[in-house]
Amino acid sequence: MDLYEYQGKRYLARFGIPVAPGTVADTIDEAVAAAERFGYPAALKAQVKVGGRGKAGGVRLVADRAEAAEAASRLFRLAIRGHRVERLWIESASRIAAEYYVSLTLDREARLHLAMVSARGGVDIEDVADHDPAAIARREIDPIDGLSPDGAQALVAAAGIDALAQAGVVDLLVRLYRCYVEGDADLVEINPLVLTASGDLCALDAKVTLDDEASFRHPEWSEFADAEPDDPRERSARAKGLSYVGLDGSVGIIANGAGLAMATLDVVQQVGGAAANFLDIGGAADADLMAGALEVINADGKVRAVLVNVFGGIVRCDDVARGILGAMGRVELASPLVVRLDGTRAREAHEILRPHLSDRLVMEPTMFAAARHAVEIAAGGGR
Repeated sequence: MDLYEYQGKRYLARFGIPVAPGTVADTIDEAVAAAERFGYPAALKAQVKVGGRGKAGGVRLVADRAEAAEAASRLFRLAIRGHRVERLWIESASRIAAEYYVSLTLDREARLHLAMVSARGGVDIEDVADHDPAAIARREIDPIDGLSPDGAQALVAAAGIDALAQAGVVDLLVRLYRCYVEGDADLVEINPLVLTASGDLCALDAKVTLDDEASFRHPEWSEFADAEPDDPRERSARAKGLSYVGLDGSVGIIANGAGLAMATLDVVQQVGGAAANFLDIGGAADADLMAGALEVINADGKVRAVLVNVFGGIVRCDDVARGILGAMGRVELASPLVVRLDGTRAREAHEILRPHLSDRLVMEPTMFAAARHAVEIAAGGGR
């Protein structure tokens, strides 16, 4: 479960992590009233569950009431990577002396927790990792041992955090580890963690992903689900047990694994299209699951083509192929289906699908080819 920034900040605050006080606003008038209450300069921040918000114009600093009204009006008309802005977070603008990056997540390959700290916060950490990987200090953490203050100190020093802020960042990192473990999170990320002009630390942003499998331990998480937009596509997907986020494009996406699904969205955009959704079918792809996925995507009138992108590991591609055919026998496709299957038993999957190929069911050998074909179909009207 991904949290919005304002939810993530409230989550972090429960574990003693300092966050900027603020409030949410669902209308222009509420946003202006909040800015007046917190005082100027104020920050108006679009609440979306994707990165790149700042570059897309999703954060506005305002100096007075007129600027607040104008900024709120623009933000509520904004879509960021297909996500419509329906809620804003309003807070006082911070006087920033330095910006850092801290995060905790799971290194699945090493089967250990992974802490990362950088003195270069406030920018896309992916760009830092690509162009200056040494600027990010990393430490793998055995869950048995946890993160000690000494371990946090070594990590913070390796990251080159300013001497004035090191003690505070060490304390915050230990608290963040407790938040990550006791709070059953898959990811906690603060970017930027700012050192203010007065010498205080503050989480200026928060990205938190909670482990859905641990929800039985956290009845308080219901408040996060209740805050979700009332998107009928997402309600339908949840009822079918699917991990789905609705977007505004015309290419429906079905993939196995969150990473591959996100990569598929990026490739569709790279070849000139726009995804209509994020949909992760996980490690299973039988006829029931595929039928449910296609039903959800079929109900989206903007979809003009559906891209199924599966890389077989534990899941076998021939099982996916049978699932696709079984689903097509139960669901009347409103849009053509473009399929890319690779990995375990891919050759057998291709043989299963080949007799059924038509202008409504297309098979491509690579992710890029499949994405390009789906985008071309969608551009041509699809349905």
